[in-house]
Amino acid sequence: MRGKLTVGNWKMHGGLAEHAARFAALAREWKPLDGRELAVCVPFPYLAQAREMLAGSAVGYGAQDVSAHGQGAYTGEVSAAMLGEFGCRYAIAGHSERRQYHGERDGEVGAKALAALAARVTPIVCVGETLAERDAGATGAVVERQLGAAVDALGAELPRIVVAYEPVWAIGTGRTATPAQAQDVHERLRAQLKRAGAGDVKLLYGGSVKAANAAALYAMPDVDGGLVGGASLDAHELMAIARA
Repeated sequence: MRGKLTVGNWKMHGGLAEHAARFAALAREWKPLDGRELAVCVPFPYLAQAREMLAGSAVGYGAQDVSAHGQGAYTGEVSAAMLGEFGCRYAIAGHSERRQYHGERDGEVGAKALAALAARVTPIVCVGETLAERDAGATGAVVERQLGAAVDALGAELPRIVVAYEPVWAIGTGRTATPAQAQDVHERLRAQLKRAGAGDVKLLYGGSVKAANAAALYAMPDVDGGLVGGASLDAHELMAIARA
């Protein structure tokens, strides 16, 4: 059984007080559930706060990005080893916003995932198509190309990652892929992973996931959880999604 994993991505929101309230609620109220895991990916400056406030709880935490470089003159970058020192369990690699606004390419995403694994941090490798690509019937080709870069970079380490399918057209727009649409893409990704010897990798869906639609999405055979954006800023909503 692959189990279910729900990861909240807080993006660039909040401050010390807001994060403290969320961390406190999660640590206090989230109880271990068989086959259900919950984690949050927070902005870099708040990793120490996450380590302190989530210590001893059942809630994992991680970063929203990771450098492909181990160390050096890379101003503004944060290495996987640094994340590991703060107890990060996860690091997002290749989120659509990083691809769109920072020009990240498939090969760089694969390198970031490899760097994370070397520091014993689990990369959440994101793939997804734009609305124009979906309308052009290119969804399959796009996500397989994006995932293929990670397959090529990671080799035998591939089974250690998590993959998140996030249709770009459904991120922060209120639009959500139907459970059938999500399953269709996840099934394709699962087949690609199986061919690479990693069929048990968790596949998360990301794109306007909320408590109202999580149960239907999570019921799909190849949807192993969610990468949750805006809804994760409400700790109770995030926990409701994880319990779905």
